[in-house]
Amino acid sequence: MKILLISANTEQIYMPVLPLGMACVAAAVQNAGHDVKTINLMMRQDTRALIEHSINAFSPEVIGISVRNIDDQLMDAPRFLLDSVKDVVADCRNFSTAPIVLGGAGYSIFPKAALAYLGADMGIQGEGEAGFVMLLEHLSQKSDLSGIPGLFLSSGNWQRPKQIRNLDEFSIPLPNVHLAPHLEIKDDEIWIPFQARRGCSMNCSYCSTATIEGNILRKHSPQTVVEGIRRYIKSGFHQFYFVDNTFNLPPSYAKELCDGIINARLNIKWRCILYPWKTDDTLIEKMAKAGCKEVSFGFESGSDKILQYMNKKFTTDDVCRISEILKKHGIKRMGFLLLGGPGETKDTVEQSLHFADSLNLEAMKITTGIRIYPYTTLARIAVQEHVIAPEEDLLFPKFYMVPSLQDWLSETVKTWMKDRPHWQR
Repeated sequence: MKILLISANTEQIYMPVLPLGMACVAAAVQNAGHDVKTINLMMRQDTRALIEHSINAFSPEVIGISVRNIDDQLMDAPRFLLDSVKDVVADCRNFSTAPIVLGGAGYSIFPKAALAYLGADMGIQGEGEAGFVMLLEHLSQKSDLSGIPGLFLSSGNWQRPKQIRNLDEFSIPLPNVHLAPHLEIKDDEIWIPFQARRGCSMNCSYCSTATIEGNILRKHSPQTVVEGIRRYIKSGFHQFYFVDNTFNLPPSYAKELCDGIINARLNIKWRCILYPWKTDDTLIEKMAKAGCKEVSFGFESGSDKILQYMNKKFTTDDVCRISEILKKHGIKRMGFLLLGGPGETKDTVEQSLHFADSLNLEAMKITTGIRIYPYTTLARIAVQEHVIAPEEDLLFPKFYMVPSLQDWLSETVKTWMKDRPHWQR
């Protein structure tokens, strides 16, 4: 079959993001024997013309649309991002009669609500490499669609997603084939997204990762990761962003992966997300030797009481210790504070701001108010406190904020940021 895959994301909150999820699905579709074409709408001015040209030139039998972002998660003036995706679906309808299938991280959080809002024919919740390929097989044979993992139909029928236990069963996307950077992006701005692990068992109170990837950690073998990176190096890429939710967990795997990169002499630069727990000098030294230049250091609060509310496994002492080790090995740290959640008070906010300041990080990102996602502890608390109704699907963004703090918190953060140019919201 001829399959057109479209990445509908145009949001550039931190940097232009390459569509890794769609690339993984494209590789699986191609390996299953289908003819696949991908288009990325990021940084495109006339998306309608691009869609029309691609459909007319390719005549796809199935169109898949990847939905990454629902909104920008900013409470003060949230931007709902699905209207542009709705236009993409409408354009596909105008130029093709092929069935339209939704997927992607954002879609997977709200499979029923997003499908209804966007008006597509069906969607695959969770990992698409297995479910979408199975769907294509059933569509090509015009057979019954029941039993396909993660499939949502506009009629309301749904099958539970099935997680890929062994990630090595599916190929890592090839550079310039399944994952191609935009020509508009300068070479020094390209950070190739790379995923060695999926899933997270940390169960933070507000996090949607378990809905997207599950709470069981699954891994590519270090050898597969090294060989995958090597292919990108041969294509001229040398900067990578490990998008694993917790690069350092489990520590034994992280150390083995770093050793593999070091021994292969890949000579790369990379970033990652570091959970400030179970991390020692040995691991961080290996990370630095393997080419790690910067970590997203998501400690979220400088109050041990609030960390417990968030179900964090670490303490502020852990954050201080690991921050110093990172600094010692020359790895830049971008910290994150998430303020205004359950249990927050003026004292805990002040404590967090002073704590973040004391770390002397290279960059800080501060968020006030917490986006409420389905199936999280935060959502249950929000229902109990009548912040949201039990039946709300939460597709349109709702935020948790201690009511008595909202105005004060906004002004307090503004005041702190005036003299700290490396802090941002």
